[in-house]
Amino acid sequence: MSAALNQALTRLDGIILGKSDQLRLALACLLARGHLLIEDVPGVGKTTLALALAKVLGLDFQRIQFTSDLLPADILGVSIFESRDGSFHFHPGPIFAQLVLADEVNRASPKTQSALLEAMEELQVTTEGQTRALPQPFFVIATQNPSNQIGTFPLPESQLDRFLMRISLGYPPPAAEKALLLERERRDLLLDVTPVLTPADLLQLQQQVRAVNTAPALVDYLLALIQRTRELPGLRQGLSPRAGLALRRAAQAWALMQGRQGVIPEDVQAVFPSVVSHRLQASAEHSGDTISAEAILEQVAIP
Repeated sequence: MSAALNQALTRLDGIILGKSDQLRLALACLLARGHLLIEDVPGVGKTTLALALAKVLGLDFQRIQFTSDLLPADILGVSIFESRDGSFHFHPGPIFAQLVLADEVNRASPKTQSALLEAMEELQVTTEGQTRALPQPFFVIATQNPSNQIGTFPLPESQLDRFLMRISLGYPPPAAEKALLLERERRDLLLDVTPVLTPADLLQLQQQVRAVNTAPALVDYLLALIQRTRELPGLRQGLSPRAGLALRRAAQAWALMQGRQGVIPEDVQAVFPSVVSHRLQASAEHSGDTISAEAILEQVAIP
């Protein structure tokens, strides 16, 4: 299976140029059964990344374009009266897919954003008094424009905490951007992409991630990092137990991608900034300060 993972990364590298680290983090997030938030300016390849992941992993894909007038029913689905049999039939919304792209999620109102909470946490949705399971595997990739742009609503902390990782693509390196201008359009390349994995393969890999060993000393290192965030005076609050579990799962997925059956401190350090940066909020007294995940890593000794 490691060969298939390497092949998947190679194909992704051929579509999203110059962003190998971000692609590996995105794949680790999916293997860890998490959800991914991509925050960046328009036009750097956020949507293309989601499409490429769906194609390479062989997942059923749906895109939801978030706008200010989007309603929760537009996401979850609605029951419609069918005259032929005189009854209501539920028509599933786009949330019923294996990979859901919530495009520009912070352009929708908080009420609409909250429609994703149950789906992301419990892999189910409750509509009209009935609970319906979502397909497996289930991933949400949300894109977010910078909060200083017009027409955006900030994501509440409860929503941010549902995302295992947040990454930023940024502008491509000069050599990669030159290749983008010389080669075929990225969307045209996607038409030729064939799946490397199947949903069943992905579920098996997720089970393997759970089996990756986390030694007691490594757990102590995770706890020390979490405790450090709770002691820093510039933070509104430290990392929650859910964030600690997310950090462990992400480190396990990274270790598996590196071909290891046990987590080492370097695995934790590789995923730590992406897992915790969106969960660290500055307190009111330190609102102008920048809380660096890298600085927290430097302050905690490796066992």
